[in-house]
Amino acid sequence: MVQYCRPTTVGDAVQVLADADGAGRVLVGGTDLLVGVRRRPLAPLVLVDLKAANDLPPPIEVADTSVRFGPTATMASLAADARLGAWYPALIAASRVVGSIAIRNRATLIGNICNASPAADTAPALLLYGATVTIVGPGGERRVDLADFFQGPGTTTCGPDELVLRLELPIPPPGHRSGFQRLTRRRGVDLATVSAAAAVSADGRIDLGLGAVGPTPLLARSTAAIDTTDRGAVERRVDELIAVATPISDVRAGRDYRLAMTRVLSLRAIDDALTTEGADG
Repeated sequence: MVQYCRPTTVGDAVQVLADADGAGRVLVGGTDLLVGVRRRPLAPLVLVDLKAANDLPPPIEVADTSVRFGPTATMASLAADARLGAWYPALIAASRVVGSIAIRNRATLIGNICNASPAADTAPALLLYGATVTIVGPGGERRVDLADFFQGPGTTTCGPDELVLRLELPIPPPGHRSGFQRLTRRRGVDLATVSAAAAVSADGRIDLGLGAVGPTPLLARSTAAIDTTDRGAVERRVDELIAVATPISDVRAGRDYRLAMTRVLSLRAIDDALTTEGADG
């Protein structure tokens, strides 16, 4: 039988997780967790509902040089914030395709990364923006780059007695632009077959975040700027960047199809970025 706990502080939540000896799971939105429990691929003994903790960080907090997201920040709240749309177009585009409207009103940004699916919709964009994760456990807080947070399908650096307290994104510099593209077999709740987020800096450097083409979401950064009005140069840069992709064949698509669509979606995401206004910084 699963035990349900509703601690009133983050410290109490960490203690419950520590006492659960690896069998605890944090519950906030629950859109993935409760499905997993119901279908029994997950078998937690203790569900730790974090929503009653009175010392949680705010859902969205804008600082001088960054934006911080707490555990209760939902996809719907991201999509409704005009400031975020100006700074992080790729992230907002990704948040708007997570599940259905009902799911987006419950699904949380931090929950999406903690699920650690290689196809997580928001992960490619978050990688592009240089996200960092604050994890809290019995030993206190520690910060991890999101690129190091993902360890494999369903696996992160967050220990069984720890929880993710905050996700932080630097505010992009002036002229930074981004776009997002996703391919699925159908609209709605289906997982991405391939996804791509692209960032274009003011000086013409292109970076890509890729989903569903490796064991974790992938980040590919350029080392030099190019003339983004030169289509041939853009295509050559994309071919260099997507070399990190190592897709597999599964029920959603074959390997070769995924490779081809990674290139197509990356170019479309770059086109999206080039047609948006640059960030104000």
